[in-house]
Amino acid sequence: MSMEHLTDRELSWLSFDQRVLELAEDESTPSLERLRFLAISSSNLDEFFMVRVATLMSKIENNISAPNVAGHRPKELLNLISTKVNELVTRQSAALHRSILPALKSEGIEFVTWQDLSEAESLYVAKLFQDRIFPVLTPLAVDPTHPFPYISGLSLNLAVIVKNPTTNEEFFARVKVPEVLPRFIATAKIGSTRFLPLEDLIAIHLQELFPGMVIEDHYTFRVTRNQDMELEDEETEDLLVTLEQELLRRRFGPPVRLEIEAGVDAKLVQQLGQQLGIGEENIFQVQAPLNLTSLHKIADLDFPDLKFAPFRSRTAKALSEVESGDLEMFFAAIRQGEILLHHPYESFTSSVVHFLQNAAQDPQVLAIKQTLYRTSGDSPIIEALIEAAEAGKQVVAVVEIRARFDEQANVRWARKLEAAGVHVVYGLMGLKTHAKLSLVVRDEPQGIRRYCHIGTGNYNPKTARMYEDLGILSADVELTEDLTRLFNQLSGFAPQSTYSRLLVAPRTLRSGLIKKIDREIDHAKNGRPSGIQFKLNSILDEGFVAKLYEASQAGVKIELLIRGICAVQPGIKGISENITVKSVLGRFLEHSRIYHFVNGGEDEYWIGSADLMGRNLDRRVESLVMISRKEHVTRLQGLLDLGLSAETSSWELKEKTWIRSKKKGLNNAHTVLIDHYSKDR
Repeated sequence: MSMEHLTDRELSWLSFDQRVLELAEDESTPSLERLRFLAISSSNLDEFFMVRVATLMSKIENNISAPNVAGHRPKELLNLISTKVNELVTRQSAALHRSILPALKSEGIEFVTWQDLSEAESLYVAKLFQDRIFPVLTPLAVDPTHPFPYISGLSLNLAVIVKNPTTNEEFFARVKVPEVLPRFIATAKIGSTRFLPLEDLIAIHLQELFPGMVIEDHYTFRVTRNQDMELEDEETEDLLVTLEQELLRRRFGPPVRLEIEAGVDAKLVQQLGQQLGIGEENIFQVQAPLNLTSLHKIADLDFPDLKFAPFRSRTAKALSEVESGDLEMFFAAIRQGEILLHHPYESFTSSVVHFLQNAAQDPQVLAIKQTLYRTSGDSPIIEALIEAAEAGKQVVAVVEIRARFDEQANVRWARKLEAAGVHVVYGLMGLKTHAKLSLVVRDEPQGIRRYCHIGTGNYNPKTARMYEDLGILSADVELTEDLTRLFNQLSGFAPQSTYSRLLVAPRTLRSGLIKKIDREIDHAKNGRPSGIQFKLNSILDEGFVAKLYEASQAGVKIELLIRGICAVQPGIKGISENITVKSVLGRFLEHSRIYHFVNGGEDEYWIGSADLMGRNLDRRVESLVMISRKEHVTRLQGLLDLGLSAETSSWELKEKTWIRSKKKGLNNAHTVLIDHYSKDR
């Protein structure tokens, strides 16, 4: 496969962020939701620099100049990224200032400057500054006795140029905008929807921070630091302790981006870049305000007319007759037949959370085994595991303490679980545990019976209200036996386990899926029904891209629904003519993975935690489970059909370019599903 037919990971990530930004630019989206999409696109760029650009800069610093799998050398790629990010940042600012803020102002929500304040407002915020803000501020000067201060990652800062009126000497000083205070200050105590940025309020009072000095100039800036972590499991005796040390080091990662308020003197920009060790390709001049991620707080305002219509998830039909607290009835519902769950349309709490809470409280339950990758701060699942352990049940938690940006929280959970008597394990050496698995062992009159949950998303009740995910609750003997073997592999030594309904990475998932694609190729060549439909977050692995190109050339029709990164280039003559790629973005974050193979007319459907990326296939414990119940297969096919339909609002990938459908009257996939589930009660 030619490198030119593989889209670079970083450039594809930025294309995804552009699609999110297009939702913010879309005037048909409710105004506060547009603001939220803008905050999400800003947050995505933060993560992009903290992880992806950080890795790229490490290559450059280590003089690695070889091209990557897409044919880009590190320095060339950094320049391409810089150009694209500047374009995105310009569009973000334009969307905010020219469209979203005027729309909000017409609805009574306004961002103001100090000059816009009434006398009553200025008195109120001035008193607020003296009482609550001034005591928290710490001005840091830079002179021969004060070295350039450490600038924490993602913090918002005021750079201040001050002059000594006696000596006429100029100095640089930095004031950190405190993260513990609201970023946007309401201009009255009660009911105000006029907001003054905190940095503007501080700037007006700079003279109080530098008495006796002349304030020459001030501007805002923000630094992003390398937040990527490399842990060598084989070289550490205690992964938990090593991770805690690495988290401490990460706070002081090298800078990888400088955002600075537009209009600042070029010499000052250059000086600040030099002090931080950041090259001009990683310096971005942005129209204030900086750090649009903070706009989430404004998007949370209680203005229902400026948001998506209220939505309430329903209890899955198979569980709808279960009376609250009736443990036997809940498990009986699962015994009656496997239950397919679709979040957030079907409640995560009344299914998955209740499954574990009931298991913790049920005296007939002997053991619970659970994987945890990410969970919420007040997790009822953690509490259920603790309750079960304290009741004397055998509880095993496979906690992935290396889940990016959740490491600190997961270390805390691991400590708390251990203190309660839960057997906490950290999975397999060198592999992150990303599979979403739960197994309950119950002593029933007929003997021991096992129940399980397998999902595509995290055990996090909060994100389950926003992330679209699938899962099953099952008492299937074959499947629960598979999970017993997999948990034994995670907590002990069972590397040669074999499975009936599961494909498990890193051992059988890659090879299993490749065999299934080869089978479709064989069907196509022999005139039998063939076809592939994948719904994924990302497809990046070059081996799978090459295999899909091979299948396309053999005549297999391939339809991909990809939310994020996509290395595939569809529609190339003689290479990928039989491949189409679409992307659905909107109210909910599409997170489920579905793999469908036509298989000569004997269709196969799999769901699970794995995307087609090298890390998922080779460096993580992942699982896919085969779904075979007729009504479940029909539901999965319905989801694929909806996302791929020409009548559904989506983006389509044409070789390297994502194009949003402008056709009038298109269906919104999330609205269609909300309507479907609200009627299907």
